[in-house]
Amino acid sequence: MFIEFTVKNYRSIKDEQVLSMVKAKGNELEKSNSFLPDAPSSVPLLRSSVIYGPNAAGKSNVIRALMEMEYIVRHSASKNQEGDLISVTPFLFNETTSKGPTEFEMVFISEGIRYQYGFSTTKTKVLEEWLIAYPKGRAQRWFSRAFNNETDAYEYKFSDYLLGQKSVWQNSTRSNALLLSTAVQLNSDQLKPVFNWFKEKLRPTNIEGWGPGYTASLCEEESSKEEVLKFLKAADFDIHDINIETEKFDPTLLPDEFPEAVKEKIINEMKGKDVVNIQTLHKTDTGSLVPLDFEDESDGTKKFFAFAGPWIDILKNGYILVVDELHDSLHPKMVKYLVELFHNDKTNPNNAQLIFTTHETSILSQEVFRRDQIWFCEKDNAQATTLYPLSDFSPRKEKENIELGYLSGRYGALPFIRPFYIKEA
Repeated sequence: MFIEFTVKNYRSIKDEQVLSMVKAKGNELEKSNSFLPDAPSSVPLLRSSVIYGPNAAGKSNVIRALMEMEYIVRHSASKNQEGDLISVTPFLFNETTSKGPTEFEMVFISEGIRYQYGFSTTKTKVLEEWLIAYPKGRAQRWFSRAFNNETDAYEYKFSDYLLGQKSVWQNSTRSNALLLSTAVQLNSDQLKPVFNWFKEKLRPTNIEGWGPGYTASLCEEESSKEEVLKFLKAADFDIHDINIETEKFDPTLLPDEFPEAVKEKIINEMKGKDVVNIQTLHKTDTGSLVPLDFEDESDGTKKFFAFAGPWIDILKNGYILVVDELHDSLHPKMVKYLVELFHNDKTNPNNAQLIFTTHETSILSQEVFRRDQIWFCEKDNAQATTLYPLSDFSPRKEKENIELGYLSGRYGALPFIRPFYIKEA
């Protein structure tokens, strides 16, 4: 379960920003939109959070920061080689931060234990790293690591609570890799729940989504295809069946007008791979089924189809889904439908969580969210991103129209539109 994410000095984020899934006071939509995790000393958590804000305010950078942390945890020890750069970009519009480290920290629950894990890094080396565990509800600092500029070496501190070959992990950890990732590669069973939370439970995706491949793979078996069809029909998509055909990639089918360099790149990438052809079947007025190539479907249908498989998988397994620009190519009712699947015990039996950005404001006025689930993102005068929840604002005595309040500027996080004139010729 996702509890809290903190990021500092990353792209448009200058000062420390915190995204929390901890439920605040108030019993509005409490039963449907929040849950109590099964872990020692747990507090109620939210099943979803949404971030609003103008273009270029930094919403996507919050999502990108989550994705960056996940990538570094998963790959710093396995993909990076000695001397490879770490893929972080600090806040560049300040002389101090542009030369300073980026910091990430995640608080989460994995296999019934709460963890607090973070690290500070530049492009060339990890400067600090720490892990605190709460196996019985009380803090145990399992390890910390800090680079000492005076000695030009790392200082490590290990707790007796952490078992394993600590000196081996320490000596094997490169300056551009994480101790956590290295130790798990060297078979630390105790640290696997921390690493595997990032690898298996956290599922971030950007505006491009996943593509249709995963949903198509589910449609190769009748039982899982039936789930996908139910998912699509529940959202009023008039698709009665799906045909999946797999064949080997044939380079002779590439269009003649493609440049040779492009053809060569595609051939190298697809060599030996299968090509999946998807057809959706639609019913005519006489009841017969007519096949339609997937590429002939609307953008919204294609995106929703691509979402179907991962959405079902995430809800079924209790994963954490992070999506940028969820509204893209989707009708407002489709956005509401996707979100409310997380707010229902029947469709979300294992307390999966959703974090997403959007410009779709109509769901703000439809009692979909609690106040603590709604976040806003804006830039200050120094071009730095600020992230804050709606619960920071005192509610009015009468029932407040949140959508109207947001669009009228009550909560900030709106674009400032200036007059524009065309100069007469």
